[in-house]
Amino acid sequence: MLRWRAPKSTVLSLLLIPAVAGVLLYGWYSRSPLQNSSSSEGKVHVLLLSSWRSGSSFLGQVFNQHPDVFYLMEPAWHVWTSLQKSGARSLRMAVRDTIRSIFQCDLSVMDSYIPQPQNVSKLFMWSHSRALCSPPACFLTARNEISKEQECKQHCDTQGLKLAEAACRTYSHVVLKEVRFFELESLYPLLRDPSLNLRIIHLVRDPRAVFRSREQSVKALVKDNAIVLEQADIPENDRSYHVLQEICRSHVRIFETAMFKAPDFLRGRYKMIRYEDLVHNTLAEIEAMYKFVGLEMTETLEEWIYRITHGKGKGAKKDAFKITSRNAEDVSLAWRTTLPFEKVQQIQDVCKGAMSLLGYKMVDSEKEQKLLDLNLMAPRERYHFSWLPSKSTTAKV
Repeated sequence: MLRWRAPKSTVLSLLLIPAVAGVLLYGWYSRSPLQNSSSSEGKVHVLLLSSWRSGSSFLGQVFNQHPDVFYLMEPAWHVWTSLQKSGARSLRMAVRDTIRSIFQCDLSVMDSYIPQPQNVSKLFMWSHSRALCSPPACFLTARNEISKEQECKQHCDTQGLKLAEAACRTYSHVVLKEVRFFELESLYPLLRDPSLNLRIIHLVRDPRAVFRSREQSVKALVKDNAIVLEQADIPENDRSYHVLQEICRSHVRIFETAMFKAPDFLRGRYKMIRYEDLVHNTLAEIEAMYKFVGLEMTETLEEWIYRITHGKGKGAKKDAFKITSRNAEDVSLAWRTTLPFEKVQQIQDVCKGAMSLLGYKMVDSEKEQKLLDLNLMAPRERYHFSWLPSKSTTAKV
């Protein structure tokens, strides 16, 4: 049998080629003239503001899969899980400062919350971020392709967060999704910060649908519930209603501040969207949000959005925190056929102010609840508001 033995120099060259190619590609992405510099200058920073089980994961993916977006999902999770004996009020400044650092592509803030050794996989829901699966963070998924979470988990975990920071600096938009802000005032310093160009998209959802979805994820929400309730000792049977009441109050505070009390630096930088409008008129609503933050729809994104919203069924319970193909219309109406009317009455009682303000109509009977042809949404035009005169342009936090 003939055997061929390559010279050592040839073997060494072959081994070096992939490494050199990786370094060159990394350098190209880091210095690409099509992207922004390492500073925040010219970047758009977007905060997707919502609450648990309100469709925010879907909204996050709508931005995450865009080729111009660096996206992270709920970085404040690290703050709350590290300081979980506290209440939401006492944690809001730590949450805000964490958000500010990440908007500036500085992940050293995570040193306080992520144990050593720090890997990308220590970031909450890291594999949901296409940017962490794409160059320069990982050479798995091209920027104009839709990322696949499982493949990312297998191939893109790296030690340290420097490549994640490098990736962040190459995108024109940094988008963070958060469910742990309960008012706008704590965000005022970010809105006034000249190094940030912050836009806020506020996603709300019918509290009855939120309650139904939360019931499918009870165990996963226990610790967060305690922080929302400021560690108050509330009977177990009442806790879910008290939490929902706090969530509804937060939506009222945020929306009323933006509509009626907005300081000048907030004007034109806030947009509210209802989940139900998003699933009923998906492409138009998404294109309006893209326009609000300076992004454009792509053909790849349009096809992906259609697939993800035109699946079958409402989604399995085990997929509660996953983005899978579902029938978005069925998901939005699921509470009407599955939630007992007695619970609906209690939800309407604790959230009636928010429901009225945000355009969700009450039902007075089980028959009304299950009559799916009965529209329970106030017209969308009501929320195309103009800014009222500002009484003050300053605020203290």
